[in-house]
Order: sequence, then C-alpha cells, then structure tokens
Amino acid sequence: MLPSGIVDCESSSVCAAKHRLIAAKSLFLPDFMPVSTMESAQVTLTVRGETSPGEVIAVVGSCEALGSWNHQKAAILHAAGDDQNRWMTTISVPMGVFSNYRYFKGFFLESKNAGGPRQVIVNLWETHHHPRTMIPTATHQNIDDGEFGIHNGVNCVDSGWLTCQTEIRLRLHYSKMSPVSITKKKFKKSRFRIKLILEGIEEEEDEEEDGLSPSPRHKMATTLESSMISANGYKSRHSQPECGYALDPSQWTEYSIHTMDPDNLELTFEFFEEDLSEHVVQGDAHPGHVGTACLLSSFFLESGKDNGLVTLPIMGRNSTKTLGKVRVDYLVIRPIQGLQCDMSSSFTKYWKKRSALNVGHRGAGSTHTAKHHKIRENTIASFRSAANHGAAYVEFDVHLSKDAVPVVYHDLTCCISTRKKNDKTSLELIEVPVKDLTYDQLQLLKLAHVTAMKGNDHKDLLDDEDEVDEHQPFPSLSQIFQAIPDHVGFNIELKWICQMKDGSWDGNLSSYFNMNRFLDIILSCVLQKGGKRRIVFSCFDPDICTMVRHKQNKYPILFLTQGISDKYPELMDIRCQTTQIAISFAQSENILGISAHTEDLLKNLTYIENAQSKGLVVFSWGDDNNDHETRRKLREQGIDGLIYDSICEDQGEQASIFQVEEQHSLQEVITAETLKSSACSCYSIPCSMASCIASKARNRSAEFDSGLSSS
Repeated sequence: MLPSGIVDCESSSVCAAKHRLIAAKSLFLPDFMPVSTMESAQVTLTVRGETSPGEVIAVVGSCEALGSWNHQKAAILHAAGDDQNRWMTTISVPMGVFSNYRYFKGFFLESKNAGGPRQVIVNLWETHHHPRTMIPTATHQNIDDGEFGIHNGVNCVDSGWLTCQTEIRLRLHYSKMSPVSITKKKFKKSRFRIKLILEGIEEEEDEEEDGLSPSPRHKMATTLESSMISANGYKSRHSQPECGYALDPSQWTEYSIHTMDPDNLELTFEFFEEDLSEHVVQGDAHPGHVGTACLLSSFFLESGKDNGLVTLPIMGRNSTKTLGKVRVDYLVIRPIQGLQCDMSSSFTKYWKKRSALNVGHRGAGSTHTAKHHKIRENTIASFRSAANHGAAYVEFDVHLSKDAVPVVYHDLTCCISTRKKNDKTSLELIEVPVKDLTYDQLQLLKLAHVTAMKGNDHKDLLDDEDEVDEHQPFPSLSQIFQAIPDHVGFNIELKWICQMKDGSWDGNLSSYFNMNRFLDIILSCVLQKGGKRRIVFSCFDPDICTMVRHKQNKYPILFLTQGISDKYPELMDIRCQTTQIAISFAQSENILGISAHTEDLLKNLTYIENAQSKGLVVFSWGDDNNDHETRRKLREQGIDGLIYDSICEDQGEQASIFQVEEQHSLQEVITAETLKSSACSCYSIPCSMASCIASKARNRSAEFDSGLSSS
C-alpha cells in the first residue's frame, strides 16, 4: 500500500492494459473519417460534488467540444434541479470517436477586456494518470460519472495553478533575528500575537461613456490563509484566532493571499500583547491591542521585486509615535507569462514506486570531484554516456545567461583566462558570474572551474583549442532536449543564490534575476519541449519550489536540502536548516518530496521512512553516494532515487529501467493482439509485422501513457 499523498494509478495493470489495447486496435482504423460521414452524438454527463458559493463544476477533454484540454474553453455543468450537488451538461461529440476528459471545480469570470477570453480559475481538478474516457455509440447517450474526483475507484484530485490570479506570501520568521524590534520602553519585554487584516483600496472609477458599469463577475474574492511550519510539522488554516498567532523562534509563520487585484490591497498587521488582561485603550474590544503596521501591495510593483524584505513601522494605538518595527519577508507569485498550461496530464504528485532509480550527477559525474573522468560534466557527451550506462535520469543545473537563454552549468560563476604576452603556459584567471555573460559569449569561453583559482590546475584551459560540439560547456537547455533520447529522464536543478547563516551569499551574488521572469523563461522552455520525457525539478531555494508548484500544473519538484552538515555552511533560511523542517515544508506546499543530503541521512536513516509515510518521495545526493556500500544501505531503506557520480563505473553499458519496462509493455500488447487475431476473422497480425506494429502502438498510445507515467 502506498503512503498517503502518492498516487499509483497503475497499482492494477487493468487500466493501463486497456489503454494499450485501445491504442493497438486503433492501428487498424483509418487515420481520419470524412466529416460528411461522421454522425454526432448528444452525450449527457452527470457528476456529483459539493461546491462553494459562486463555484461551478466544468469538464475539459481531448475533443473540441470539451475545449481540447484548454480550461478557458471547458464546458460548464449546471446544478440539476433541487439537488445542488448533482451537476449535468449535454455536449455534441462525433459518434464512435474516443475522447478523454476530466472534471474540475472553479470560477468562470468575464474577461477584463471586451471581447477577450473569459478568465477561469481552477480550484480543484481530477488528475488521474488515465483520465475518464468515452466512445459514444448512440445518437443520445447518458454517462453518470458518480462522484467528482473518483475514477476507477481511485480518488485523485489536486489544487489548481495560477491562471489569472496572483498569490502574495507574507512571512514572519527568526531566520536572522526576531522579526519584531520594539523601541518603546513600556513594551520592551512584551511578547506579541500578530494578526493580518486584508482590505481592498477603493478607487474612484471614471464612468464609462456608454453608461455601462463593469461586470461584477470580472474578479474573484480575495482570500487569506495562514500556515506555520516547524521541524515538528505544519499547520494550515483558512482563518486566524481573534488576536492572531504568537511568534516562535523555531517556526516559520506565513500568510498566503490569493487575489485578482495584487496592486490594490492594504495589508495590515495588528499587534496584541500576549497578556490580554490590560486595556491599552479603555473600552477597546480587544484589551491587548497595542498597534498596527501597514503595507500597501502597490509596493511590490513599485519596487520591481517579487521577493525580498520590507521593514514597516509599528504605530501605537493612542498616539502617532512608533512602538518599533517589523521585518516582513515577501514573495509575489504571478501566473506564467506567454504560455497556457493544458489539462491533459499532471505528474506534480504522481510517482510509481519501484526500486531506487539511478540518477547521473551532472550526467556521467562531476569532472572536478573525480579527476579520472574524461568527459566534461554537464555536456551532451556526459548525458549520453550516463544514458548508455543505464541512468534512469540525468541531473543538471540550469540558469539564465545575460540575454535570458536557459543554459546548463553547475556553478553560479565561471573562471575565464587571460594569457600573458609571449607566455604560452602562464594564465591569469578571472571569476565572472554566468548571469553577466550572453549565450554567445559563453559559447566562446575557454573556461576553468573556480577551484582552479586556488591552485595550478589549469588543465581545462590547456586542452586542445577545438572543442567537439557535444563536449562544449554551456549547452542550452533546448539543445539538451534535442540531443538526449526521450527515455532519459531529466532532474533539472533550478540554480538560485543562497544566503549563508553568516550573511554571505553563494557566488558572492546578493542579487539575481526577477524570480518570476527567471522561472517563466525556464518553465516555458520545459513545457514546450518536454514531450513524453520524465522530468522532475529540484531546487535548494524553498521559494523557487513554491513558485514552480503554483505556476504550472504538469511537472513535480523536489526540495533540495543539505540538512545538518559538516561539509557545507549553515544556510540562513530556517526552512533549509534541517531535514525535518524540509519535510514539513514539502508537506505544507504539497510538492512531490525532498532530495536530502546523504551525509545527514546516514546519521538519521529514519528520515527516509518518516518522509515517505507522509506521502513524500525521497532522493539523496552527495559525495557519499559514490560509495557502493552507502548506495546499498540507502536502497535497503527504500530510497526512491540516488544521485551520484560513478554511474558509468558502477555498471556497464545497459538499458535503463524505463527502457526495460517499455519493452515488457510492448511485448504484452503484441502478445495480446496476436492472441486476439487468431480468434477474430476481421484482421490478423503477421509475425513479420510485429516490430512495426509495436512501434506504431508506442506512438499511438502516447496520449494514454505519457512519458512521465513511470517516473
């Protein structure tokens, strides 16, 4: 039995086999039918589900009548009579044509602009690996799909992603120091409870020339949730206590605001003394209320930053003097720009449990930790080598060049060389941030690892001048997609700067790209080029993990954590400081899982079972994984994935576990169809055609068995 939260829709092979057989049968049907001969069927769909005020149930699917997986073109169901939990709609679809579909709950709002597409907010949607199906065989057909979210006896739903709304996160935490600093002597020793209050800023609007007022259905109500994360777990609530929550040094307190009007909110923190017995203002309904701190959401737009810190004055209740100040950490998550996610599939919380997957670290391994490696890390050649030696996934880091091209390289900086005149061996190295060089400039570099600055190891720079294309450093992410076979999964680490506990920054970079723009560019590339490939994102920055989860609906992400380490300096963000709090964070954000540092796991092997019992997938990374005995020990503990360097030494050239499963799957299809053909006079499959049919079946079944289905 799988842990709660991990859905294995292939626990029974019946559903998967059915789709493979349907795909195989379709080989013998014509690729198209003339429109004039295609009859239409009126199909009435019925489903049951509870909804909140203003919320409706809709259906989206693979055919045009169901919106071709576009949520904006979905068919809306209507409550049937007196039964408000029974929803129905009738659609016209071609008779005898196979269609997939899913239900979702959400809000349908009118367009902001006249004649524009309607705005659709997806609150909850069905995410079964194999969606519902229909093949109408009569001119009128009724399909009762039972309960929303339950298909083939499995309940599988997920929260929606940001389509047209924005999410604002405000956080209070002790990562560096107490977020509240009091200067007024009377309250110096006070402990406070804090509550966040939301108000919209009313602005006068010019009356439209035609006298028509804007539709009341062009916005959704702004909502507020609060959550607390600690090493002991997490809590999430839709409401706050009357006098808010007390701050705890070991706890991350966060407020999440969903809004259609992100630049027009008044966000007010109310401060209450924990001892509520003394009246600050006589007759006050809340005796402990001492002051307020206000933040206008327009600040985020004006600052040009979507994440950072802002310090607000705390104003007293009965005077114009300040009591102190509060430091607020903020994050603004905006919908992905220039790309619309479809609803054909989702793997954000999908994982098929199997033995530990082998993941090639930077492809065939780090060039600089294993000097015997002859293939440069993070190159096409390195990824191909790992794939040829049975790697299920290859792991690599992606950042942006100065001209916003996603490139593959590990470090935030690189060393470029200048050669002294008349000296062919002496080199001077200069460290340059990758983000400060354009893609074309990166392609021209003859570079060295930053460790070369600490010694005389300049071998990378003294190699032959001509680089073979597949050994060229800084390949673009697009090139990697084109060059590496689809059966090789990608574990894409999104490279972001980290601040250490001592205040220093990774790569000495205290500023980086706009976080939304950075992710929009990379996510767009992956969503457009991902195809059937298995893809898992990962990142050491928890905010990046949160944003990836909310900006798209297809690919999962793992939170990378170093835990308590002797090898690496402690990080500033308390969510990054221990493996236990990393587990709590992954739970609170409903992401796939964590990628933990093996150094910490070996001291606390129970972390693996603990995380998996909470519905999380667990990968591990670190130099310790290069030891065969360590990998054996982690496999015994049920680890889901092992990221290591020595993958090419550990095993000879061989097929990956995914290729083996694919071959078995195709053999099942061929066997089943061969047996069926012997009893059916309609058609037969000559033995000589088996390989051809297997190839066609694989291509035809793509929509039923996505490449991530086995991830």
